Amino acid sequence: MSDSSVLFDQLRKHIEKTIVGQEQLINRLLVTVLTGGHLLIEGPPGLAKTMAVKSLANGLHASFQRIQFTPDLMPADLTGSDIYDPKSGEFRFMSGPLFHEIILADEINRAPPKVQSALLEAMEEHQVTIGNETHVLPGLYLVIATQNPLEQSGTYPLPEAQLDRFQLHVTIDYPDQKQELEILERNDSVDEEGSQQTVDSLTPEQVFIARREIQSLHIEPSVKQYIVDLVTATRNIEKFVPELNGLVRAGASPRASKSLLASARANAFLQQRDYVTPDDVYDLCADVLRHRILLSFEANASRVTSDEIINRLLETISAP
Repeated sequence: MSDSSVLFDQLRKHIEKTIVGQEQLINRLLVTVLTGGHLLIEGPPGLAKTMAVKSLANGLHASFQRIQFTPDLMPADLTGSDIYDPKSGEFRFMSGPLFHEIILADEINRAPPKVQSALLEAMEEHQVTIGNETHVLPGLYLVIATQNPLEQSGTYPLPEAQLDRFQLHVTIDYPDQKQELEILERNDSVDEEGSQQTVDSLTPEQVFIARREIQSLHIEPSVKQYIVDLVTATRNIEKFVPELNGLVRAGASPRASKSLLASARANAFLQQRDYVTPDDVYDLCADVLRHRILLSFEANASRVTSDEIINRLLETISAP
């Protein structure tokens, strides 16, 4: 086990001290950190999504900023703007909340498309352009967004181009009775100061070391072919599952193949293996493809979900 692997295992335990259950969410948060991608979390309110992201930032010793997205938000509220300084008689740039290492875009679908599009350059290029000047964002830069699937009034669907920028789209649900009882017990056992013991934490510099390590993980050509088979099948769904013909308007882009490969490597690293297996690909496939498959009107009318299509593909396409 490498030093980086030990540190990420400690980070997992650090988050689990605060979050009950939600193993998949915690794993996806760590995968996002290891790959340098971005994460979209979808789930009902009250499931500690914000608390999980705060715990992650605390464990990384990274600067954290929560942005509440609202219908009246303006792009400059995210990026910042040039402010006139009467003392110098010049304009100077006042950075906005995007200039932190971990950004929580809370209820991202409540802001209009013009504001959502302000994130595109930041998420893809790790920079923000204001006027004629480009301002570089921190080296460790992650956007973790949340959206509520229950309340659609006053929301705007995310543009396809922005959805494709999210490496993973994870869905979470309510805890079971045992987990909810543990939540209550933990709430009662918090000490008077409400403090918690912390463990050794990662630093952004150590994250970059871990990212280089996962690039050296061994992956068989057959596993890479498995990734390509799954992603390209979304563009020709009728060839693999004829009964799904006409349900997919557009499949996943090559960015999905790159995301699935990177995520599978990160998952193998978190499992303390130096090689990638087809199970790593299988485990991450739905979260990588869920938001990249555009359903047709017929699919929406029949209430067919992208998860159902992905499950059929996983059943049809054999793993090596």
